[in-house]
Amino acid sequence: MKFASFSYEGNSDYGVLNDTETKLIPMKVLLNRLNKEVPKDLISFIRIYSNDVVDEIGDIMSELDDRGISIKSLKLEAPIPYPRRNLFCLGKNYIEHAEEIKNVLKDNTDIPSYPIYFSKIADPAVGHLDEIVVPNNLIATLDYEVELAIIIGKDGKDIPPGEVNNYIFGYTIANDITLRNFQTKHAQWFKSKSFDTFAPMGPYIVDKSILDYPPKLDISCKVNDEMRQNFNTDKLIFDIPYIISDLSKGLTLRAGDIILTGTPAGVGLGFNPPKYLVSGDIVECAIEKIGVLVNYIK
Repeated sequence: MKFASFSYEGNSDYGVLNDTETKLIPMKVLLNRLNKEVPKDLISFIRIYSNDVVDEIGDIMSELDDRGISIKSLKLEAPIPYPRRNLFCLGKNYIEHAEEIKNVLKDNTDIPSYPIYFSKIADPAVGHLDEIVVPNNLIATLDYEVELAIIIGKDGKDIPPGEVNNYIFGYTIANDITLRNFQTKHAQWFKSKSFDTFAPMGPYIVDKSILDYPPKLDISCKVNDEMRQNFNTDKLIFDIPYIISDLSKGLTLRAGDIILTGTPAGVGLGFNPPKYLVSGDIVECAIEKIGVLVNYIK
């Protein structure tokens, strides 16, 4: 099952993609049939229901297909345009990526022994087919980073590794857009990754039930049809059970929190000379069984 946020005829809404992926059935249609409260947006739905009604929704989807809105008639937004707090991010979580940026960023750290956590602002996150806009002509060092993003389904603290899957709602695609010149001149990465429009996500949140756990998915990024990144999420240094268990030690994860798991090798910075993004570029991030997230560089 795939969940999405969208705008249609001037209104924002959210719903579930039908089996043929041609229509979105508004959540209010589904929950009204189940005589349940209709939360105002997808993050509220996750916080109230987590995975409790997913099976029930699946049971009635085919009955309500005629109530769906054609994908061609609506605008997909980021599934959670306004996360309840900053995105949790992991740095250098693929060996090959850690190696490709080591010398360029003058980073003497070898393959990390512990997760490298940082955060970035998404206020709002942008969605499929949206523009990435860089202020003040700083586009010369703009870079892409395709990542598998985890959506937390319920509050949890000190989560044992064996129970992590119980706290996951689903997964989506994220592009951790970065201005590399800001990343190198500051002692931390927050500013370089937190400009407006630097958090594309989507197009859907895939319910965890349709993926193996932990998911082993092909992950890729193309720029103007040129393949730049092409890997699989089973190559994470710190896998999903480790990440969520470790991150939740002494820190309560909340339903709707979003965790970016790191990017594989092939970022623009890693080429010689670097292949940074320029105005007019089309960036296509894809993850197997989730979808394709396309954005335009303005």
